[in-house]
Amino acid sequence: MIKIKVLKALEKCGVVAVVRGNTKEVGVSISEACIKGNVKAIEVTYTNKFANDIIKELSDKYENDDEVVVGAGTVLDPETARLAILSGAKYIVSPSFSEETARLCNRYKVPYIPGVMTINEIVKAHEIGVDVVKVFPGNAFGPSYIGAIKGPLPYANIMVTGGVNLENIDVWKKAGVDLVGIGGELNKLGEDGKFDEITELCSRYVDKFNEVRG
Repeated sequence: MIKIKVLKALEKCGVVAVVRGNTKEVGVSISEACIKGNVKAIEVTYTNKFANDIIKELSDKYENDDEVVVGAGTVLDPETARLAILSGAKYIVSPSFSEETARLCNRYKVPYIPGVMTINEIVKAHEIGVDVVKVFPGNAFGPSYIGAIKGPLPYANIMVTGGVNLENIDVWKKAGVDLVGIGGELNKLGEDGKFDEITELCSRYVDKFNEVRG
């Protein structure tokens, strides 16, 4: 039931903030600004060496808020996935597919969202128990590729990251994606200390995504 609860929370969020940052403080501040702007699915990436600390702090702070879902991103192996889960991560995101990481996440009943590029990779991920796949990088394919996937695999739950912006988020949603990941703009603003602008930007992303969702 815990895994289903997290998947439903991610589905409700729709927009996932991919948080990088160079320090713990910036990572936490970007995340909190996103949550304030109603982007309540946070993916803390392991490109920040303080990722474990950020995940733990956010998980502890929002422990009683069911709408906030803190996960880990850029997870390349099962060892990192386990560290993230023990720090409080509720879902794991990878830029590629790792069968060993999938098995570990299944063991802990934690959703695993691997990066994929082909139908073959998606089918393999499904066979090992993956519920959501990430088409990455999205700008290498474009929204039309989602329809190409949904044709033979209409049941595939798809997240797209890379190439999503305010001008095309509605196009991606109409193409059939279930989740979108945003990060570039947010992290640049965060490094400049413009956290109020992050909140405003997140609100615009959520509003536009929900307009299409209805």
